[in-house]
Amino acid sequence: MCPTLNNIVSSLQRNGIFINSLIAALTIGGQQLFSSSTFSCPCQVGKNFYYGSAFLVIPALILLVAGFALRSQMWTITGEYCCSCAPPHRRISPLECKLACLRFFSITGRAVIAPLTWLAVTLLTGTYYECAASEFASVDHYPMFDNVSASKREEILAGFPCCRSAPSDVILVRDEIALLHRYQSQMLGWILITLATIAALVSCCVAKCCSPLTSLQHCYWTSHLQNERELFEQAAEQHSRLLMMHRIKKLFGFIPGSEDVKHIRIPSCQDWKDISVPTLLCMGDDLQGHYSFLGNRVDEDNEEDRSRGIELKP
Repeated sequence: MCPTLNNIVSSLQRNGIFINSLIAALTIGGQQLFSSSTFSCPCQVGKNFYYGSAFLVIPALILLVAGFALRSQMWTITGEYCCSCAPPHRRISPLECKLACLRFFSITGRAVIAPLTWLAVTLLTGTYYECAASEFASVDHYPMFDNVSASKREEILAGFPCCRSAPSDVILVRDEIALLHRYQSQMLGWILITLATIAALVSCCVAKCCSPLTSLQHCYWTSHLQNERELFEQAAEQHSRLLMMHRIKKLFGFIPGSEDVKHIRIPSCQDWKDISVPTLLCMGDDLQGHYSFLGNRVDEDNEEDRSRGIELKP
């Protein structure tokens, strides 16, 4: 990828409004595709409510969980404050607590965009709500239902979303009920959008007021976290590669990719048994720990490396 395109992508990733708009647009497109291809109201007594409610609520819950799970900052906070290998008696300062809360609220704000968009779009469309609420419509003021038993009435109401053939007077009632449900659903959708907008505005104001950082400090802190992650990933990749090359050379006698291999080492059966036992990072009192399957076998060959590091020779 060219540097100019890299800069554009990086700038868009930092632009919260663009990311939020993209998430909302993808959710709307997915909802329309999902509704047109999978939703079909059963139009049966006792099933309409559960079917419509499931299509309305369950995808929103899935999007909420996915919104938290796909945020790398969520796992960073979890690892920092819940990791068992962290110092047990380390006190967390009030500033760290406030910064962690700000990061968590930022993650939550981004995670709820997709489920709120799903709920708002589905309510404005009204299809799911119409299916779920069809059995509970009040038709007592319609004369044609006066001599209809309760079970028959429920059956007729449950069939309204499917637009089945019916007498003309029942069709008029069906159209009125459909308009009523569409009105109720869209009103709920606009109320949800209004409340979400107000909540977003209030939470942003509260976050700014309660933040221990000024706007410039927050900008620097955000840039610091991003640079820290990028540089750490680069250093970790290079470090792990060099470390594994060092250990593999001790095990096999050469480094993969070497053109001039003059000596090789044949691992014994015991070597294969030793390196086949997995080891975990940061376990026990050994703060350095083991990093891989080769840790047990290689560390036994050179205990001095634990204190003075590894010397890399050309």
